[in-house]
Amino acid sequence: MNYSIIIPTLNEEKLLPNILNQLTEANLKEKFGYEIIISDGGSTDKTFQIASKYADKIVYNEGNFRTIAIGRNEGARVAKGSILIFINGDILFEDPLRFFSFVHEKFVPSEFSAMTCRVKVFPEEETQGDKIFHGFYNNYFKCLNKLGMGMGRGECQVIRKEVFEKVGGNLEHLTAGEDFDLYRRIKKTGKILFVDEICVYESPRRYRKLGYFNVTLSWLKNSVSVVLKKKSLSREWEQVR
Repeated sequence: MNYSIIIPTLNEEKLLPNILNQLTEANLKEKFGYEIIISDGGSTDKTFQIASKYADKIVYNEGNFRTIAIGRNEGARVAKGSILIFINGDILFEDPLRFFSFVHEKFVPSEFSAMTCRVKVFPEEETQGDKIFHGFYNNYFKCLNKLGMGMGRGECQVIRKEVFEKVGGNLEHLTAGEDFDLYRRIKKTGKILFVDEICVYESPRRYRKLGYFNVTLSWLKNSVSVVLKKKSLSREWEQVR
């Protein structure tokens, strides 16, 4: 098994089928030899039933304390692949074949410890504001990696399993900023590749409900808190569905 795709979920019945359909079409799974792992955080909708139709493995967490960091770690623990591909349940690949071909042909034989890419809003829902916001942040995160600070949004993180285990995986007590923290720690031991030509699309639901100002403020506050205090400022990550 070369690759393990790990998807943490929590009440994702609306959007999860889209990415799972994408991952199981056009013989991609057979071509690249990946397994699909759903790590569920206690969904009360039809997420589990949907996952059962597609996933090779399902990890179910019914504990009282649940974070997306715990979900990703639990998925990684049962993963057989030497390359871990973490994605969220509300994303879609712009071009799945291009993504997996790049990982297989360029990332795997390289010296990079981890990889990340651009993130945009679903094209059919994208506004001019979305283009400006994501254009700025994609270039900002690209610069952070070039400057040696390390950054990779949780929407899509590709990490060598040995590196993930070496740094101790995600810090499970973090309710927010865990993706930023993980890549900061990986950067201290290796190099991170930001790929301009690869893109994943995300749902704009959080931006529509909370607004870009509040989302950005939350990112900033949690990032600063993680760096200075080793903990998230947010007590929990608000669920938007």
